[in-house]
Amino acid sequence: MERDVSPRAAEALVAEGARLVDVREADELDADGRIEGALHIPLGDLGERAAELQGQRVVLVCRSGARSGMAADALRASGWEAYNVDGGILRWERDGLPVARNT
Repeated sequence: MERDVSPRAAEALVAEGARLVDVREADELDADGRIEGALHIPLGDLGERAAELQGQRVVLVCRSGARSGMAADALRASGWEAYNVDGGILRWERDGLPVARNT
């Protein structure tokens, strides 16, 4: 199982039922936009909120893929099926996938 997936592969995983989790801070969602339907759990809160995701395949996203990669590694080490969006929301948007912005 690959840890890092492209935004298009992540979109396909979500379409198949995986849960998309955005691990950025709230101010980053305002600055960079957000992916519709993503559950927002800041990285610092993921440990205490992981039970909310129990039994689900998880796709994690951050701004560039670094923090979500660490989160995916931690979840995978605990037995989760977890994926990281390579390049984060910046690549997601660059690849032409929709990003919602507060206007």
